Amino acid sequence: MESLSTSVLIAIFIVGAAATWIAGVFLSDTTDVVDDRFGLGEALGGLILLGIAGTLPEIAITVSAALAGHLGLATGNLLGGIAMQTLVLVLLDATSRSETPLTSLSLVLEPIIEAIFVIILVTMALLGPLLPTSVAIGPVSPISLLIVITWLFGLLVLNGLRSSERWTAVSAQVDAQMVAPSPGPVEGVRPNRFKGAQTPTVLLVFGAASLVTLVSGVILEQSGNALANEWGINGVIFGATVLAVVTALPEISTGIRAVRLGQVGLAMGDIFGGNQVQMTLFLVADLLAGKPVLQSVNASSSWLGGIGVVVTGLFAGGLVLRPPKKFVGVGPDSWLVMLMYVIGLAGLLKIN
Repeated sequence: MESLSTSVLIAIFIVGAAATWIAGVFLSDTTDVVDDRFGLGEALGGLILLGIAGTLPEIAITVSAALAGHLGLATGNLLGGIAMQTLVLVLLDATSRSETPLTSLSLVLEPIIEAIFVIILVTMALLGPLLPTSVAIGPVSPISLLIVITWLFGLLVLNGLRSSERWTAVSAQVDAQMVAPSPGPVEGVRPNRFKGAQTPTVLLVFGAASLVTLVSGVILEQSGNALANEWGINGVIFGATVLAVVTALPEISTGIRAVRLGQVGLAMGDIFGGNQVQMTLFLVADLLAGKPVLQSVNASSSWLGGIGVVVTGLFAGGLVLRPPKKFVGVGPDSWLVMLMYVIGLAGLLKIN
């Protein structure tokens, strides 16, 4: 795409972003139905289905960047995307049409565990560059492998909680003591178009929407990389800002709809689940690049990863403390996350 004019590249980039947004709406509807019919549970369904499907743009970008040797773009998007996608929860908080903060509306406690595992996985990724380059298992960093193993362990933990009597008792107690009830579907929101559809049809649409999201990710990476070169923008900066915003579109479209349908746990599971899956992509990047990608993480990417850990921790704290009301449109935890993100961007500019 390097030979195309800037205006054509911008148009292609916008088309890719629009396709990602529309596919995200279909992913939200079909996931809701699959979640109910297979009994995955609101939070676990978001973690597995929306988490993986919503990460398809990052998968496409990581694969394309690793094969092309654009490791700075890949690592910047993976680590920088954590903070950006977590910032989506602030948008969901602002658009929830409720006077109660988003973290106080979730009836399920699983998002707390999901957030903890995000913090663990990102911290592991930040430790990876500290290992000498000689410490590797073929082309793979042992940290990349450990991240995948830890992610799978997290899925087992969450699945085990669903049948735990102690966890069920704690959840019931939290439900009884909640400041606000879980929101019901907002009036005027279009009902799920797939509620009465056959399961094979739902799965087919889910697969098609996932494919559109994947193809859009390739388009975004190629056109975005060409634009970054055209404008002389650092690959890490572009990956952590513009590209991270666009690849968060599935989470934005699915999250807004899920919250307005009263499924806050599904929306939060989407964000935290997607961030967990995103960390496992370092293993994919290692295999495609033929060497440990984490060794190429620079100060900018590490800084962004650290910001991602902090903002995830702030929302995890909100899920525990459950603030009773919003201030100027969003909860206090959302305000702290926005402040931390601004500080993070300011620091990123100084580092570069």
